[in-house]
Amino acid sequence: MAAPKKVAIVGSGNWGSAISKIIGLNAQGSSNFDTTVNMWVFEEMIDGEKLSEIINTRHENVKYLPGEKLPENVVAITSVVESVKDADILIFVLPHQFVKGVCEQIKGHVKPGAFACSLIKGVDATQGGIQLVSRIIYKTLGMDVSVLMGANIASEVARGDFCESTLGSRNADNAQLLYELFHRDHFRISITQDAATVEVCGAIKNIIAIAAGFCDGLGYGSSTKAAVMRIGMMEMWQFATNYYKGVQLGTFLESCGFSDVIATCYGGRNRKVAEAFVTANKTIEELEKEMLNGQKLQGPLASYEVHQLLKKEDKEKDYPLMTAVYRICYEGAPVTDFLKMI
Repeated sequence: MAAPKKVAIVGSGNWGSAISKIIGLNAQGSSNFDTTVNMWVFEEMIDGEKLSEIINTRHENVKYLPGEKLPENVVAITSVVESVKDADILIFVLPHQFVKGVCEQIKGHVKPGAFACSLIKGVDATQGGIQLVSRIIYKTLGMDVSVLMGANIASEVARGDFCESTLGSRNADNAQLLYELFHRDHFRISITQDAATVEVCGAIKNIIAIAAGFCDGLGYGSSTKAAVMRIGMMEMWQFATNYYKGVQLGTFLESCGFSDVIATCYGGRNRKVAEAFVTANKTIEELEKEMLNGQKLQGPLASYEVHQLLKKEDKEKDYPLMTAVYRICYEGAPVTDFLKMI
């Protein structure tokens, strides 16, 4: 019989803490996993107490997921190297702008044969274009990387609301283990080999959510917002098919596709901050600091990174919604002209 797999969660914010509830409970209930789940926590002081100690004694992330008890087998560790050194499965769930640095830190400290799953919704700009987060992890650490994306609002997942998520994996054995690690009655997992499309959807939907937030802030109704979401979905499809091979239309019908667009455009931090941006007379960065309690927005940054590729290839006019979001967030284009721009 194979030894139980040790799991490490790289990240402990809102989503990282929420998914730790599912992983911790599933690890307790399966002989395939080591009972103890490490979770890397970036140390912070909360009212004079270390966040890691609060998590390990009170089993609650009081800053990023207050009010939700975490399983006692989820152990906060403040050294990212220590958290992953014996792990067979690494679950990456942190803002995408920090992935490169974290991977460089743990390079050479990861167990041979380990594999990863990214829950990170974003892309990274490079001189040659853009790079998926899974590719960054693969290139830095040399391990197989699956992805999990879906219509998952962290607070709702944490309290046990029914929802779905899509696991994109090209390795059948790893997919089966990850399915067992994530799947619960209230958190239903579907599997596809179309992993690149799953990940593209996870990044682009945040740009669409910014657009939806603009609609809300400008006072437009449901018909306008639905039209904007449809335009965004078409650009998502167009982007995936233009830049990635083997894209399957059915993947867009999974939770990672249109379901995630719907959930994010009616809830979530990107829509919320974009709505406030319309009337607050403040920058996106200022609103992020004021409204998100240390969490990071992914939509504006994703629009910036995607735009670098579109501009380089002179394709901005082919993606008017994504270009509009970029221009409003980074070039000072008036948000009141949003509908004219798309």
